[in-house]
Amino acid sequence: MSKRDYYETLGVSKGATAEEIKKAYRRKAKELHPDRNADNPASEGLFKEANEAYEVLKDSNKKAAYDRYGHAAFEGGMGGGGGRPGGQGDFSSAFSDVFDDLFGDFMGGRGGGGRQRAARGADLRYNMRVTLEEAFGGLQKTINVPTAVSCTSCSGTGAASGSKPATCGTCSGMGKVRAQQGFFTVERTCPSCSGAGQVIQNPCSSCHGAGRVEKDRALSVNIPAGVETGTRIRLSGEGEAGARGGPQGDLYIFIEVEDHQIFEREGNNLFCNVPVSMTSAALGGDIEVPNIDGGRSRVKIPSGSQSGRQMRLRSKGMPFVRGGGVGDMFIELQVETPVNLTARQKEILKEFEALSTDNSPESQGFFKKVKRFWDGVKGQE
Repeated sequence: MSKRDYYETLGVSKGATAEEIKKAYRRKAKELHPDRNADNPASEGLFKEANEAYEVLKDSNKKAAYDRYGHAAFEGGMGGGGGRPGGQGDFSSAFSDVFDDLFGDFMGGRGGGGRQRAARGADLRYNMRVTLEEAFGGLQKTINVPTAVSCTSCSGTGAASGSKPATCGTCSGMGKVRAQQGFFTVERTCPSCSGAGQVIQNPCSSCHGAGRVEKDRALSVNIPAGVETGTRIRLSGEGEAGARGGPQGDLYIFIEVEDHQIFEREGNNLFCNVPVSMTSAALGGDIEVPNIDGGRSRVKIPSGSQSGRQMRLRSKGMPFVRGGGVGDMFIELQVETPVNLTARQKEILKEFEALSTDNSPESQGFFKKVKRFWDGVKGQE
């Protein structure tokens, strides 16, 4: 069975440069790799075919021989720079050229062949409780955060004064080692340096080679007006220090707003239950209600108001965190029935009841419905 032309296999022209050939192989390897084509049995053969083509075309001597003699350059002992392509060893050589490009990010690779980057420090969480008044006005607050900070004795390197970390001999400073397992090349974190790419031969006495120590830090935090329970504030670079000079993580502050003795909050609106006397509800009048900013608002109570009636005070609620307005405050009337009546008060109420005709429309309407209900029940007997 005749072989396909190597240039055709990779989808490049005969005059393609080495970089163009590598890019073409990279695309083919990504497209045809068996791990990405588990449901296509033919992909393994096509992948090997692309690998064989790249093994020849990436080598200038083999490429020149192939350009002159074609596939015959590697058959029948004609030579051409290294024997028959496509063997197990050739696969490892060709595929390793683009291994980092294809799977470097997925495997935690080196991003271009350089030394393994120092690990970033962990993110921290701090739970902060604030009052509703503080949430309304915003505040500046100092908090103490126990965290790992960069060791000042060794400047975060982990090495004692006068010394420095040495390049790991196992991975040559790359932080990872590779092993051939049959058809695949497997990349793992270096067991000698734990992926750091360096080893500490003379550790710092303060941090014992870790490059960081535990310490409480005081931070000034700006809490904007309008925060609510669940609001998250991110302080970039205020988390734990990274190991051996690695970048710091972030600090996340989670807000919890305490319950208030007068106001209830829903979003940016406030709700307040206001008791009013029976006479004020019946006759109407003015009452004063508190505002969250410490002020007062005068509210007119219409005559004949019932329990549960709501009135809105615009822009008396909570501010929006990102600006753009203020919520409202809703007051709900709770008509209070008088208690501990004197004999004279009882007498007056009885006189009022005797004079009442159409003063209780809700009661009258309710009992009319009850009468119709009872009449209907009797009619079915």
